[in-house]
Amino acid sequence: TTHAKNNNHTSHDLSAGTVRAGRYVTFENINPCASNGSSVAFGCSYDYTAEETVQRTAWYKGELRNGLWTRVALSDLPSYRNRSEYLGDLRHDCGLAIHDLQVNDTGHYYFRFDTETYGRRSKGSVYLTVTGRVIVHVSVIESGDHVTLTCMTPCQLPSTVWFKDGLPVAKSEFQARAEDAGNYLCAVKGQESVLSDPVALDVQCECVYYDVVGGETLISVIGVNLTCSSAANPAADRYTWYRSTGSSLSSLLQVGSGPVLSLPSVEASHTGLYLCQASNPLGGNHSTGAPLLPVDETDSEYEEDNYVDV
Repeated sequence: TTHAKNNNHTSHDLSAGTVRAGRYVTFENINPCASNGSSVAFGCSYDYTAEETVQRTAWYKGELRNGLWTRVALSDLPSYRNRSEYLGDLRHDCGLAIHDLQVNDTGHYYFRFDTETYGRRSKGSVYLTVTGRVIVHVSVIESGDHVTLTCMTPCQLPSTVWFKDGLPVAKSEFQARAEDAGNYLCAVKGQESVLSDPVALDVQCECVYYDVVGGETLISVIGVNLTCSSAANPAADRYTWYRSTGSSLSSLLQVGSGPVLSLPSVEASHTGLYLCQASNPLGGNHSTGAPLLPVDETDSEYEEDNYVDV
């Protein structure tokens, strides 16, 4: 809090003597900018003659009241209670901090100090701009695209930090992968409690992960269902099944479509390596193979389902 008598108008004297303006007050930055919810500090110094002793100090905010520009002491404004902090002293430092900034804190701020002889006020002011929360803009991208995370605000931000789904992000630039999809937030370093609104990053890709459970599979003559699953983004909308009977995959025979290939009656002619292709608008690829080797009915006691994960 600042030390000053409460006065609404600069025309009122805080002490006996003449109110003077001019070179007595110096501001370090007359146009600070900060984001909503953060804190800001005004660097300020003041001077006076060696014969004087400072009695009181006060910070004011300029407001238009009844058509008149008025300097109102922060101590008279309830909205600044417990948010304004005088960082200075009664010698030469007149710094001020305002915490938990609100957009309506934007405006002109003035400093005044009183000695036993004069009351001196700053001729100029500090104009504070408080913007909305920092935001990040990301869009739908494809796997492999270069991503640069950028906080956007009218203020010139110092260094920023990033979070994804609540966890810190090591780098703000990366090649997008499927696992990079999630909600991203940014904050000014040192003020991590003031986060931007979350923005979802959607990484679209074929996202093909192949895994065949088991090795060579013995299939009874009763039948088998082969299931193809995909983790593609967007989701796979087309499934195609192929069979290869040779030692290589150079020659494939299309044998079905859809996520499930049903072979209700398995014969020796069905022997081979079965593969599925899951496709989305971005493309597609083949899975690894599921080998099928029919056996005699007398050697099998149950029907078996195989799954090919894509």
